[in-house]
Amino acid sequence: MKMFNSTKDMVITSLLIGLVFIFTKFINIRLPISINGGLIHMGTVMLVITSINFGKKKGAISGAFGMAIFDIVSGWTAWAPFTFVVRGVMGYIIGRISEKKDGKSVIYNFIAVIIGGIWMIGGYYLTEYILYGNFFAPVTSIPGNAIQIALALVIGIPLSLIIKKSNVNKYI
Repeated sequence: MKMFNSTKDMVITSLLIGLVFIFTKFINIRLPISINGGLIHMGTVMLVITSINFGKKKGAISGAFGMAIFDIVSGWTAWAPFTFVVRGVMGYIIGRISEKKDGKSVIYNFIAVIIGGIWMIGGYYLTEYILYGNFFAPVTSIPGNAIQIALALVIGIPLSLIIKKSNVNKYI
């Protein structure tokens, strides 16, 4: 099975990776409550928009690469392999569930983001346990992760529906 069907497909996927990275790197707030330097960022919103509008494959690829690259360039290199898996699977989950109604159902999109968000919180909890060997430390990251999911619900889903309604994908 081919990963990319065309040069155009490869370019679009690369742009989506870049958008997830930019929204993660440059639109964020560092949390003072998190022991391990937690972050609230808009990369999750862009991951949701990408997954709903471009599907599970591009959602998985853009989430995995965009956010893992962020970890590497931000000095959190140990997190990168975990982020690659957690965010890649999250993008896949959201894209897979939302595609059942072509990304046009608020309910399916909501369910997709909630299930993807549960995966994200669980995945990062396990990651912090593995990296720090402590069951309590990861609890401090849950509020920041929950806020990212809430932002994805409030901003990402409506923007995705606007994009779907505008048929912008037919020009891409």
